[in-house]
Amino acid sequence: MPSARFPDAPPRTGGRPAPGAEGLSAEGIVEPTARPRTGGPDEVRRATPARPVVTFAEPDIQDADTARPRLLGVLMGPRTAGAAVCLVLGLGLIGGAATGGWLSDDGTDGGARGTYAVAGSIWHEVPVDQLFPATVQGPGAGPGGADRTWTRVAVAPDSGCADAFDPLLRKALAPVGCLRLLRATYTDATRSQLTTVGLLFTQADSAAMSAFAARFQREGLGSRTDLMPRPYAAEGTPAADFGDLQRASWTISVRTDLPVVVYAVSGFADGRDVTEPQPAADAMKAGATTAPAQAGLGFEATGLAGRIVAALRKSVTAATEKPS
Repeated sequence: MPSARFPDAPPRTGGRPAPGAEGLSAEGIVEPTARPRTGGPDEVRRATPARPVVTFAEPDIQDADTARPRLLGVLMGPRTAGAAVCLVLGLGLIGGAATGGWLSDDGTDGGARGTYAVAGSIWHEVPVDQLFPATVQGPGAGPGGADRTWTRVAVAPDSGCADAFDPLLRKALAPVGCLRLLRATYTDATRSQLTTVGLLFTQADSAAMSAFAARFQREGLGSRTDLMPRPYAAEGTPAADFGDLQRASWTISVRTDLPVVVYAVSGFADGRDVTEPQPAADAMKAGATTAPAQAGLGFEATGLAGRIVAALRKSVTAATEKPS
């Protein structure tokens, strides 16, 4: 596939939630939806600097140290007390200025762009092959530490999120907005399994992403079968029959170091229906006996998603280090 680039994104919303998403509470995502009984291909339709850093599965939300200096019961005369007050006020002003600089820093000082800001637009600045490599190596990514190799079979045109997710998942993701969605489908070395991996570039700022990640984990939204991502199927490819009923295992991770939600959903390449899909985290547990677990599909979803995120972060780091 040629090293094409995705086109420019529409204007960002400055970190505000998508229109209509304000006030969406946890209780707003309660109605379970039955899995659609029609499979088949998915239509082709047309990614403030971050302080927190997370692992792939679990967000790590770090609190800034905002403590101010305090006087600890020192007895002093009026002149000494006045000097002390001036000292405290001076330190407060300096600390406030430093905190303000930290909050408003956009990473442009010294010609370098902030990582978070760069990540929001990196998807149309690098080749498609860099975001979704034609071949992805996964040393030790399979069950028991087995090596994995994935080959790309289809890349979706960049799109919004309106038709890419089931309605309930789209509602769950609404608080962070949808700037652009990029997807690709891969097959394993045996060509018996398929995995779609997606990068949802959000409109949220770092604070909003951290809050959303905490909520997503706290409420277990990533393990609900009514919030499974949809696969990407393309006519004329081995993924042509990779539809909703073929979803077997999946993972969703809300990043806090990047304005990105990454997900992957895996299934069998022969088009068989899966009646008991299982979250990747459960399918990877020792002793799991479901069909997705026995086939290692949890490892497929998690392993591929992790390596696509690693490739994205490498691109962001390279772009951040370039002089503006």
